[in-house]
Amino acid sequence: MSEYDFHEYPNGIRLLHKQVPHTKIAHCGFLLDIGSRDEKPHQQGLAHFWEHMAFKGTEKRRSFHILNRLETVGGELNAYTTKEKICFYASLLSTHFERAFELLTDLTFNSVFPEREIEKERTVILEEMSMYQDAPEDAIIDDFDTVVYGQHSLGHNILGTRQSVTDFQQADFRQFLAENVRTDRLAFSSVSNLPFSEVKKLADKYLAPLPARLGARPRMPFTSYQRTEQLERRSITQAHCLIGGPAYAIKDPRRVPFFMLNNILGGPGMNSRLNLGVREKHGLVYSIDSTYSPYTDTGLFGIYFGTEKNQVKRTIGLVQKELKLLREKPLGTSQLHTAKEQLMGQLAMAEESNGGLMQLLGKSTLDLGRVESINEIFAQIRSISANQLCDLANEVLHEDNLSVLQYLPE
Repeated sequence: MSEYDFHEYPNGIRLLHKQVPHTKIAHCGFLLDIGSRDEKPHQQGLAHFWEHMAFKGTEKRRSFHILNRLETVGGELNAYTTKEKICFYASLLSTHFERAFELLTDLTFNSVFPEREIEKERTVILEEMSMYQDAPEDAIIDDFDTVVYGQHSLGHNILGTRQSVTDFQQADFRQFLAENVRTDRLAFSSVSNLPFSEVKKLADKYLAPLPARLGARPRMPFTSYQRTEQLERRSITQAHCLIGGPAYAIKDPRRVPFFMLNNILGGPGMNSRLNLGVREKHGLVYSIDSTYSPYTDTGLFGIYFGTEKNQVKRTIGLVQKELKLLREKPLGTSQLHTAKEQLMGQLAMAEESNGGLMQLLGKSTLDLGRVESINEIFAQIRSISANQLCDLANEVLHEDNLSVLQYLPE
């Protein structure tokens, strides 16, 4: 991560800005350290529902005015919810930067959750649930969280349950915000051609006056993993499979080496071992990949593929073969060098996305307390050894540690 500007206000809100002189587009947003894992059992889906409701009315705007505020100048307004984060963000011409800054502050801190809008959005979210359930490649990812994390809040579906979403009332949103919003656990980040002095002037106007909301908001750690194999029959034509288990947390020093190991196994490159060994060599799948998602106190590793029902066993066998190779056969000097160069190239290209960079500034600040420079990350990658990768593979990728979830056609 190249040079960026930083300021922390007395209320705990952190401001991050990266000036990119050659762009005309500004990307900005609030990252809040709140997600579905912070919900109590009866609140499942409330963080995601709040993300929707933030656009439905504030103390001074109705939904129509929120949606048109940026659209009329060609801008975009959006949001998302994950297990540990909520993000409200916008992209537009930098000449209209203040318009986005003010609107994002308004919908993040001044939402009123109109009851009539709750009823309408409830139906929208129930339809969203149905959409995901009709897409087995999406549904299996959500269900696999429950396979790995069980009744822990990390195992809950971000969308919630049909019952919980049906039951939410206005008071539930207010209670959730009161319990979880902390001004020292949120950040506003931006990337644009504007100088930091101009961005800070606006932050002094919109962020500095916000009242401080401080205090502990502990998260229950995940400590009780048990390997599970689960099979479900569904009205589908193709079989779907997910294999994985817990991995390393965000602050674990093994995070970057394991990220590289995952990249070798099933990352976005067409030369990943899973793609070469299962698709290119045997033609058993259209796509196969592995993912690694680090959280505050744990992480999740998973391998996903879809194939014909009568090829599931063979495909799993080929996946296990690749995992065994990573556990037992260290990369050669040339292989290790190539894997490092590939990952560093991918990371460098990702930094070229100003929208992604804006979100990275906020997320890294909340997760790590700082933003690692790309040179720091490169140094970590260059220091990885072949034996270290083998050790990580034996810790995480052993068959005895990995759970399996299969969707098979009825």
